[in-house]
Amino acid sequence: MIQGELFGDLSGDSGSAGSVGSSGSSGPSGASGVRGRSEPAPGAVLLPGWLCLDAQLRLIASCREWSRPPAGLHAVRTPTGGMMSVRMVSLGWHWYPYGYRRVAEDGAPVKPFPPELGRLARQAVTEAYGAALPEIEGAASYEPDVAIVNHYPHGAKMGLHQDRDERTDAPVVSLSLGDRCVFRLGNTETRTRPWTDLELSSGDLLVFGGPARFAYHGVVRTLPGTADPELGLVGRLNITVRQSGLVA
Repeated sequence: MIQGELFGDLSGDSGSAGSVGSSGSSGPSGASGVRGRSEPAPGAVLLPGWLCLDAQLRLIASCREWSRPPAGLHAVRTPTGGMMSVRMVSLGWHWYPYGYRRVAEDGAPVKPFPPELGRLARQAVTEAYGAALPEIEGAASYEPDVAIVNHYPHGAKMGLHQDRDERTDAPVVSLSLGDRCVFRLGNTETRTRPWTDLELSSGDLLVFGGPARFAYHGVVRTLPGTADPELGLVGRLNITVRQSGLVA
């Protein structure tokens, strides 16, 4: 697939109906009502339904292309020898525990970071923070150059961790596709409480920067079979876009 003009106007209506998670709980069952813009923590902004269905379909198609070898989708071994339950592919810079390099696991050069994805991420940051954009470290000058695509098959999860491998405090942009998940947004000090659990659905945008940039976060579980059948996707895809602060 040619990567030019893949994305176009991807943002959708963030005022759709649904439910948002509850603070300090182990799941999303404690909340109900209209899904609208929310700030689960200072510096963290959730825009439900930010990606329209067509945008989601195009991103999923792009993810399939990015996942092909060389430098394609792969399992990640942790420093302790275990295997992460998600599979991932990197764009721009190859992520490994815990750093970045230009060469992927198979020895091939990492795939380039798509300019269209950069424009989408800058739009996400601008819309998430609005008038508060100048108050968030690195938001007004946001120049993302790396993306990590994680595929969560049924049963996969992600332990609480901080995104500390970048050499900048610029925000992280997270896009959800496919099955819903329970996403845990913690504090910046420890992996223990307080935390907030959010139910993220396909098309949702989560941006965390400023005071929330180094918050512990992870995926407690996915909710199999909750994706729109039109997406043609089994499991969950998560695209996180970042500014590495690295020099090529």
